[in-house]
Amino acid sequence: MRLSLLMLFSLFITAGLFAQTSELSVQKIMQDPKSWVGTSPSDPFWAEDGQILYFKWNPEAHPGDSLYKVNAKGGEPVKVSLEEELALPSGSGDYNNDKSLKVFSRYGDIFLYNIKTSEMQQLTQTLGTESSPSFTGDEKYITYEYEDNLYRISLMNGAIEQLTDFQEKKSSGTDKKSEQDDWLEKDNVNLIKVLQERKSRAEQEEAYQQYKKVKRPKTYYLNGQSVGSIELSPNQDYITFTLFKRANNKSTIVPDYLHESGYTEDIRARSKVGSDISDMTVGIYHLESDSIYFLQTNELEGIDEQPAYLKEYNLEENKSSREVITNSPVWSDDGRYLVANVRSKDNKDRWICLVNPVTAELEVLDRQRDEAWIGGPGIGWTFGGSVLGFMPDNKSIYFQSEETGYSHLYTIDLGNKRKKALTKGNYEVYDPRISADKKFWYFEANPEHPGIRNVYYMPINGGKLTAITTQKGKSEAIFSPDDSKIALLHSTSNQPTELFIKDNPLKAETVEERQITQSTTEAFDKYPWREAEVITFKARDGEKVHSRIYKPEAAKSNGAAVVFVHGAGYLQNAHHWWSSYFREYMFHNLLTDLGYTVLDIDYRGSAGYGRDWRTAIYRHMGGKDLTDQVDGAKYLVEEHGIDAERIGMYGGSYGGFITLMAMFTTPDVFAAGAALRSVTDWAHYNHGYTSNILNVPVADSIAYRKSSPIYYAEGLQGALLICHGMVDDNVHFQDVVRLAQRLIELGKENWEMAVYPVERHGFVEPSSWTDEYRRILKLFEDNLRD
Repeated sequence: MRLSLLMLFSLFITAGLFAQTSELSVQKIMQDPKSWVGTSPSDPFWAEDGQILYFKWNPEAHPGDSLYKVNAKGGEPVKVSLEEELALPSGSGDYNNDKSLKVFSRYGDIFLYNIKTSEMQQLTQTLGTESSPSFTGDEKYITYEYEDNLYRISLMNGAIEQLTDFQEKKSSGTDKKSEQDDWLEKDNVNLIKVLQERKSRAEQEEAYQQYKKVKRPKTYYLNGQSVGSIELSPNQDYITFTLFKRANNKSTIVPDYLHESGYTEDIRARSKVGSDISDMTVGIYHLESDSIYFLQTNELEGIDEQPAYLKEYNLEENKSSREVITNSPVWSDDGRYLVANVRSKDNKDRWICLVNPVTAELEVLDRQRDEAWIGGPGIGWTFGGSVLGFMPDNKSIYFQSEETGYSHLYTIDLGNKRKKALTKGNYEVYDPRISADKKFWYFEANPEHPGIRNVYYMPINGGKLTAITTQKGKSEAIFSPDDSKIALLHSTSNQPTELFIKDNPLKAETVEERQITQSTTEAFDKYPWREAEVITFKARDGEKVHSRIYKPEAAKSNGAAVVFVHGAGYLQNAHHWWSSYFREYMFHNLLTDLGYTVLDIDYRGSAGYGRDWRTAIYRHMGGKDLTDQVDGAKYLVEEHGIDAERIGMYGGSYGGFITLMAMFTTPDVFAAGAALRSVTDWAHYNHGYTSNILNVPVADSIAYRKSSPIYYAEGLQGALLICHGMVDDNVHFQDVVRLAQRLIELGKENWEMAVYPVERHGFVEPSSWTDEYRRILKLFEDNLRD
């Protein structure tokens, strides 16, 4: 009787478990995406006449993508032969004013392409590497860089002229004479008449040879610096260039235990936060005076203004000038104006300056100051990435700024110095470009919803935004040379990116849109992928937090939930387009099939929500970004009936860091967590990312102590899984080794670590992905199911 009851109970439980199954499996999800999901089209570019669209694609699931083409009017894509591909001009390069000619580099040589006749002329053929070709202002010459110098080639007769002479280091020459030897030589010459006559003739001969010598560019010795961005001004009277000097920092070593050589080989990796920052400055070479000088930055407005956080340490205010980095300057097309983008090395100031090329003096046009750090779309980081250019009138510049709290497009009139906002509102502008006829702006923006990004146009001097695309999801636009056609890369939350061709509504009376590719596989299409609902919940400070939520049918819910934490910190994932975390998206569908509710939060620090959201983690990572996760867990309990004792968390990189902070500092909220490739101590991460948010350890140790999970490991109570690649050269394996030792010393038992000997930060091998996510699923099944 007892045996029968036990068997019946066992069958009942087993039937209940098998009822909560899925067509998906970890092995299916994590297989090679080329053969399972398919490969989306990428890198589209137009033929110079706008009649053909080229793009990379891989519908056959080959090891690499191939080049395809399609007629601008639509039709079936055709694979481009290797011969045809080699005959195409490069997608990058420089055009003359009427866009009849294009110059570009390929395989280290310079080519000139006649767009009207489709004829291609090879201008150089050397064993060296020529690069960065462009037309001069008068279009009579083409300049290019070769072995760190600028050359000019005549389109009239092919004559080549070297314009700069940058050399690595000065020759030591003969040993310098001692004072005694110098005295003896002078005395001897003064005494012997023949020696006097010979010396006089030698000096005259040398003077004559110098007179006959062809004028050469001024020699500048680099002495360990690297030269780049060498550019001749439109009027051909100045050359601007950048000098880069790499900081002499101690590198870290990442051992590769499974190197093909059979030996453990060392990989030289990045230095740690707090290391010296490399230098970059701008030089000006005045050709007529044959003189070189550098931009003067020591008088910039606020150059000696120290960061506010230093007051917390009761340090005396240091009034010395802060170090800066100057990016490549930009000339107006008429050569009248030169502007430069200057950043402080602590990245709390950005100056946009008008440069006087005669004196190298700077006049500040716009200063952007942020006590956290300068950033945002179109603003970039310290070493570049900023939107900066000249308007069609050549009298105004355009740039992006977070002055209102969101990244918007601005202009400044260089005559009266007046600044004007071209866009405004609680949304952000991405990738602005000026139309071919110079009358409009094209850009992506998210005014409708932070998680919907469409393409817009706007009059050149600002005004109403008009949507070119209106789909739910994300659209990226690549315009044909005359802007009449648009190649669109579009995706939704449950459909990967596909390629479309659309008529530009600014150019066509009748607008048609045609889908060009269908990239997903039949196997992928068989599963009903969920369109995750994008919702908001209220955080403890009243802010609305955007999130994706995956909900099982009420009858299949197991009462447990998983919170996913995206990586990178400054990244957006609660949106309506196909996620770069597509494996995780598929895993969330599997979890939902098994009865779990999944919440994917755009926590504080995420992209897409403006400056205040971006910088809310300043000096405390694991602060508001973590409480947003805790408030999300509370939302699941109160609004979706989730059992408060059966909530798990997982994430990679920054998501792994948050998982550790959650498991160590809020163990009453999360019962289980999987921390993947996670930062455990921010003092061991890189400088470019970390110093923006936490400053540097030697100056702001409080921020690092508050933000690093390794200091809170004693708080672990729930089940913890740690996964890390052993050759990770971004977040080093050392991070989890140090944490493991801490957990051992603390006597913690409910944790385990899986290591992946051949994987770096982003896993590549399907077997590694499969093993990792089987462990994550087992962690949740063992600890979260009732």
